[in-house]
Amino acid sequence: MFEDLLPAVERGVMDVAGSIPVVFKGIERTYEKGTVLSGPSRHDYHELTYMRSGRAEFEIEGRKMALEKGATLVIRPGMAHTIRLDDSYADMIVLYFGFSKKFSENIRRGDMPGRADIAPETIEQFVKFASGKDQQSEEERVKEPFLLIKGKSRQDIAALVERILRENRQEAYGKDIMMQLLAMELLVALARGLREEWEESLRVKTGKARELVKIARDFIIRNHDRDISVAEAASYVFLSQGYFTRAFRDETGISPMAFLMQVRVDHACKLLEQQDIKVSGVAAQVGFSSPQRFNAAFRKLIGMTPMAYRRKIIEAGPLARSADLSD
Repeated sequence: MFEDLLPAVERGVMDVAGSIPVVFKGIERTYEKGTVLSGPSRHDYHELTYMRSGRAEFEIEGRKMALEKGATLVIRPGMAHTIRLDDSYADMIVLYFGFSKKFSENIRRGDMPGRADIAPETIEQFVKFASGKDQQSEEERVKEPFLLIKGKSRQDIAALVERILRENRQEAYGKDIMMQLLAMELLVALARGLREEWEESLRVKTGKARELVKIARDFIIRNHDRDISVAEAASYVFLSQGYFTRAFRDETGISPMAFLMQVRVDHACKLLEQQDIKVSGVAAQVGFSSPQRFNAAFRKLIGMTPMAYRRKIIEAGPLARSADLSD
């Protein structure tokens, strides 16, 4: 029974992810000063370089950049790249990874995943998500030859890269499924790192945070009748919940949840003018999970219960309501 456990876990990962991230090679590299690798390299898979120490100059599809201690560089498939070290040495870890829907079958055959098994389109979805909603067009974003991470997440990424390297060297029980799980964890860490870098860049992009808050406000207004959360609104504009909440409050003066309650109650006031809709029905139509929650939110914002508000509207009559609208 126990020997059937890991295949079952692997099938579960496949069911959830559709395709499995695969780290199929991990090596350590040390370069001396003055090293220049001859000829550009190209791969059919993604190449991740984590710089343990030192500094190296990379040229990727004609774009030059320096990789320093603690930074992580992910080069996309098919991108020509060279490494040069003029005045420093470099100690780095390099991982090669991709996505495979046939990985389970290859493991049983003892084969490594080849070009036909790797699914680049899956990582593209990850790149689009992790890169955030930039001003670039969809086509321009896909053409980005590499991703660079050097922010707060670098320590988490470093620990995972080292662990993947150790796991890859040994022949422990369950190595294959452990490598898959570590690869998935690595992608989450990369996504978080890219999001942090993007959020940090927003602090110096005048008007960008304001634009994202406006997009999120419109999303909340359109979906206020659903059971949406602050996390869902933040995810819609590719921001972490903490950063989104701060940016939203800075731009509007209230929290995202307070804004959602305000939108729901404003809509409820209009529906309460229609006497053929029950108060409990109004609660459901504007997105409250129960009449009790509706009553509490309505009383907090309007100063009376929904039923009392309806009675007040009825007693005021249509002429009074018309006067209120004209004001």
